[in-house]
Amino acid sequence: MRDSKTATLLLAHGSSDANWLAPFSDLLANIRKGLQGERVELSYMELAEPSMEGQIIKLAEEGFGHIDIMPLFFAAGRHLRKDVPGQIEALQTTLTEQGLEVTIELHPPVGLEPEVTDALRNIVIRQVNSDPASSE
Repeated sequence: MRDSKTATLLLAHGSSDANWLAPFSDLLANIRKGLQGERVELSYMELAEPSMEGQIIKLAEEGFGHIDIMPLFFAAGRHLRKDVPGQIEALQTTLTEQGLEVTIELHPPVGLEPEVTDALRNIVIRQVNSDPASSE
């Protein structure tokens, strides 16, 4: 069995619009600034590259024995309840058949984290309270 090196894979939905993708690249760069050697990569579920599958294969081939997938989604809709787990299961089978021992763990979407919901609440309250139309 491979050593238990762990990598984290950020997973965003994906888009063909470069303007939509740019904040995710910026986020990855900012995350990496706060790390000390841990491996974090970015991937997209569809419509953009790098794909989740491609990144997982790359990490497995580099010897990572555990990959944590952190979805950059607000909630767990159909994609995170059905599509992504299905993709992971199929990929896990393929990797095992290729002799690559890797555990892939899908985490809850980051949008469910208390810090994210608190930040959203604060932004909405600030916007509502600063809206001159709301005081009429």
